[in-house]
Amino acid sequence: MLILNFLILIVGFLFLIKGADWFVDGSASLAKKLKVSGVIIGLTVVSMGTSAPELAVSSSAALKGANEIAISNVIGSNLFNLLMILGICALIKPIPVDNPIIKRDFPLSIIVTLLLLLFSGFQIITGKVSITKGTSYYTEVGKISRIFGIIFLIAFITYMVFLIVDSKKHPQEEDDIKNEPLWKCFFFIVLGAGLIIAGGQMVVNSATYIAKFFGMSQTFIALTIVAFGTSLPELVTSIVAAKKGENGMAVGNVVGSNIFNILLILGVSSSITPIAVNFASVVDLIILFVVSIISYIFVVRDRKVGRINGTIMIALYVGAVVFATFRK
Repeated sequence: MLILNFLILIVGFLFLIKGADWFVDGSASLAKKLKVSGVIIGLTVVSMGTSAPELAVSSSAALKGANEIAISNVIGSNLFNLLMILGICALIKPIPVDNPIIKRDFPLSIIVTLLLLLFSGFQIITGKVSITKGTSYYTEVGKISRIFGIIFLIAFITYMVFLIVDSKKHPQEEDDIKNEPLWKCFFFIVLGAGLIIAGGQMVVNSATYIAKFFGMSQTFIALTIVAFGTSLPELVTSIVAAKKGENGMAVGNVVGSNIFNILLILGVSSSITPIAVNFASVVDLIILFVVSIISYIFVVRDRKVGRINGTIMIALYVGAVVFATFRK
């Protein structure tokens, strides 16, 4: 059964990646037929498409009551996106960072991370739950309620509207999107969505089984293996962009995906059912917040992500994973 579940996990990841790819292609082509700007397509459909695997996994986990997977998948993906993807891209080629990302998107990603931390630790902050020396990392200490989820969704919609309005004020060159027949657009959209949903279910079920088999927590599995698998679309997109010198896409893809992961994915998941948060997730959120600040300092100071900064970011990620591996 163990080998079978590892195979299911791998197939689930493949379904998520290919499903997201087809969903984006079909949606972008349909949007072009409807005379929607290529810029808007890139800011909405494509960006959300790369976050579709995380949405599928976290929503499936929320529905099954696997709260540790629902939130740790997002935290782990954001850590991997910020530290590993940007770090690897910087090692390939130093990445200059555009002003809009420095002044608008990166600070917003830090703010929404802080919001998530405050929402997750709300019961600790208000004194309803006390943390003592003997508290286990896997003790429930908070909950992301439906109200918090709705706040995230409202913030997400506001952000998307702002991006669309801003893109119309500052038009850019449109992407080269294939003009596919209408039937083909719908075929790819339906097939892609189906693979994303199926892949999400497969990943959650197999990851839960593997965690139980090895006596590992769902938090650790979701923070590492699941997060890596669902972040593959962002990894491939950013590496290709960095090699081509498309710096805005390489950094924007990572920062935008981190914002979407918190506002959209946890917004949807906690609106479906409140998500219980354990002490380990609160600690992981503190780590995410701190490394976000460190990464932002690198970007503001140098106006780029250089090779030395990239090496430090990769080392920080390795340190976070080692800590998650050995904590009790």
